[in-house]
Amino acid sequence: MKAVQLVEPGRLEVVDIPVPAIGRDQVLLKVAAAGLCHSDVHIRHLPVAISDLPQTLGHETAGHVVEVGADVVGWAEGDAAVVHLIWACGACPACSRGDDNVCFQAGRGAMPPTPGLGPAGGMAEYMAVPARHLVQIGGLDPVSSAPLADAGMTPYHVVRNSLHVLRPDSTAVVIGIGGLGHLAVQLLAHLSVARVVAIDQDDNRLATAVRHGAHETIRADAEPAFRILELTGGRGAEAVFDFVGNDGTAEIAANSIAPDGVYQLVGIGGGAVPIVANPRFGVGWPWGASARTSYGGTRSDLLGCVALAAAGRLSVDIETFALTDAVAAFDRLEAGTINGRAVLIP
Repeated sequence: MKAVQLVEPGRLEVVDIPVPAIGRDQVLLKVAAAGLCHSDVHIRHLPVAISDLPQTLGHETAGHVVEVGADVVGWAEGDAAVVHLIWACGACPACSRGDDNVCFQAGRGAMPPTPGLGPAGGMAEYMAVPARHLVQIGGLDPVSSAPLADAGMTPYHVVRNSLHVLRPDSTAVVIGIGGLGHLAVQLLAHLSVARVVAIDQDDNRLATAVRHGAHETIRADAEPAFRILELTGGRGAEAVFDFVGNDGTAEIAANSIAPDGVYQLVGIGGGAVPIVANPRFGVGWPWGASARTSYGGTRSDLLGCVALAAAGRLSVDIETFALTDAVAAFDRLEAGTINGRAVLIP
């Protein structure tokens, strides 16, 4: 089969490798689609690989079951599924209470095994998957469902963990209307009563945000922190969702988050949050505000995304590429010319 592999740091190739054999507790998934994430771009450019090479990439995968292991129950050939990217142990205290994305077996790093980051990922024609990490998608289109595994689940997780501050008359800010951000706008529109403000440097992406339910838009070069304070009577936004995560966006958040607000730092752009242990006088980080990071989301979060998609309340804007054009798709994503999510089709 063909697969997209990181063969050495900085170099991707589409290669021919054997179809994987499955274990007794696994299924063989014929991949229908694999989403491409900025995390994959980061993995491509890491100076030292984080797993043994060559590594088949891809943590947003959907397809159909074509073979079932001897000990697997509840799955049959032909079933449509999306792969949950958190391959946690399922038995520790965190997993038992439903917080599988901070599985105890992952230690303080809190990064459970993830396909494409150790186990072979889904940018391939076939993928071996432990059956307990599959989620049924029924009649949903697997091509548009594949990004739900991360681009949907990750913002679902951070929105869900911010709902306690998103009361009537509250404001939620989404920074970066890309693969995750355009879904965050939809999730806020459906799960909260907050006014949604979208920030991006691209007018087309801001138009996308409006189409998906944003009430206000701000260009990233138009003093966004000042504009947020202006929109909120000087208090700031109760929640800021940052899908970029560089120094500039962290500064926007610090200067515009409301007292007791929540800053969800999702993007991995290397930014530092400017929190200083000094008296606060209405400038910079306010009293009571919290900053939170998280890895992906839980199985329950993914189930919530699938349910919203099945109800017609969550849709992914996609641009498709042939699997053999994966390197070009990576280059387009890195150049910032993808509106929505790039999806590879074997």
